[in-house]
Amino acid sequence: MALAFKTVVTPAVVAFYESDYYLWLIENANLLRTGRVSEADLDRIAEELEDMGRSERRALASHISVLVSHLLKWQFQSSHCSSSWRGSIQNARSSIQDLLEESPSLRNQLAPLVVSKYPNARFNAANETNLPESTFPDDCPYRLEDLLNFDFWPD
Repeated sequence: MALAFKTVVTPAVVAFYESDYYLWLIENANLLRTGRVSEADLDRIAEELEDMGRSERRALASHISVLVSHLLKWQFQSSHCSSSWRGSIQNARSSIQDLLEESPSLRNQLAPLVVSKYPNARFNAANETNLPESTFPDDCPYRLEDLLNFDFWPD
């Protein structure tokens, strides 16, 4: 059962959101820590928390796109493999691993994000290699386990 709080947000706290975001954060954190929940800007706090969740998901999507794009380049233009590509692949894997350790529930987002980001990764791989987009598979050729495996390198 959710607790209901009567909101008596102080005008100063609300004004800080527009004029001094950092101060708004500090003031609201202080209000929550001291149990003065009814004075906190709860609606905006809830919005900020939702935005943080979306931001984490966007970061995961971005790392997936970079990872898949570089794996495609590695596989389909192997004569141009470089330490830069290797570093990019490993950095993306490491960043994905960090996100999943901090927020394990994001693991449920991996498969749908690979599917949704693959067309962009495929386009970028084609664009960066100057190979026709038709060179690359229509669907992601890598399993999730392979994407996250630091020892996996496509042939």
